[in-house]
Amino acid sequence: MGRTSTDATTLTVRPEWAKARRIVVKIGSALLTDRATGHIKTEWLNSLMDDVAELAKAGKQVVLVSSGAVALGRHALNLPKGPLELEQSQAAAAAGQISLAHAYQELASARGLTAAQILLTLGDTEERRRYLNARNTIEVLLSLKAIPVVNENDTVATAEIRYGDNDRLSARVASMVTADCLVLLSDVDGLYTSPPNDDPNAKHIPLVTSITPDIEAMAGDAGTELSKGGMKTKIEAAKIVFAAGTDMVITSGKVPHPLRAIKEGARVTWFIANSDPVTAKKRWISGQLVPNGQVFLDAGAEKALLSGKSLLPAGVTRIEGAFDRGDAVVIRSADGRELGRGLVAYAADDARRIMGKRSSDISAILGFEGRSTLIHRDDMALARKLR
Repeated sequence: MGRTSTDATTLTVRPEWAKARRIVVKIGSALLTDRATGHIKTEWLNSLMDDVAELAKAGKQVVLVSSGAVALGRHALNLPKGPLELEQSQAAAAAGQISLAHAYQELASARGLTAAQILLTLGDTEERRRYLNARNTIEVLLSLKAIPVVNENDTVATAEIRYGDNDRLSARVASMVTADCLVLLSDVDGLYTSPPNDDPNAKHIPLVTSITPDIEAMAGDAGTELSKGGMKTKIEAAKIVFAAGTDMVITSGKVPHPLRAIKEGARVTWFIANSDPVTAKKRWISGQLVPNGQVFLDAGAEKALLSGKSLLPAGVTRIEGAFDRGDAVVIRSADGRELGRGLVAYAADDARRIMGKRSSDISAILGFEGRSTLIHRDDMALARKLR
């Protein structure tokens, strides 16, 4: 069975939900749109946005990953039922994205919130520069207390590069923004030992702590016309977020206030990661990325880093290598000792121009407003810390 629990007494209200500061919520087309009319289920979406407002009021940051553009657009354009050609899907997405963005904007505004649309393709999370641009945009929006609404950019995505389901897209987004929890709103209330629609003896799995072959076998391969992702893609999403140290929960989205229901003890399946997002990210930086350069620090910068500070350009005395923004570099002391590794905020040429300079001088030197840090402490994995 792998590392699971089918014990009915297992608590579904876990401390991870209360502790989660940054939450990504995936919303599928089948939940959001009425299959008969092609319209948004306004009452349901209102209840969801009430939940989002409650979370925001509690000081949590929420990112929504929403399907629905193609489903809305195909009805608006009177496209035929059944599978669409790629060009038809792209046209439907173009028409539907306007309605989808307007709905989120209107409902967010009614609750004193600001919604912001972000369209992503697979390449935006695979290619380093685009990944950083997307991540930084979401980070700024969250810092401004906005609600980013992410959707796969179906207007330009092709069959070769598109995600094909928003379960995996939401997992990539959760990993990108170092989320504490990913919520997959589903048509079922979690993982079962077998597909519950086919097997009346299927048992609900409240807790999963590792993805084993047995867990994958439980997933089945269900899906609908509007929802490409079945439980199988949710397990794939769990693999992605586990690697990032992010917890995941599958819960029913067919009820009003589905996020509030998690807090109130609804039956769900929790996927609990073995490490937190910060630890997972630092492990990735220190052990899995090949460094493309080196930065050497003076004694003052070394002491600042080891006490938990970010690396400022003023403390850098020498730079070696050819690297781009977002690449990994080795951080070394003045005498060459490796202090750690980090993701650098500037390409090598720009970094050399600002090294030894005050952060307040960066814009005058480079001609654009850049980050005040060369390597932020959150993008750094040190060999040791100052005792």
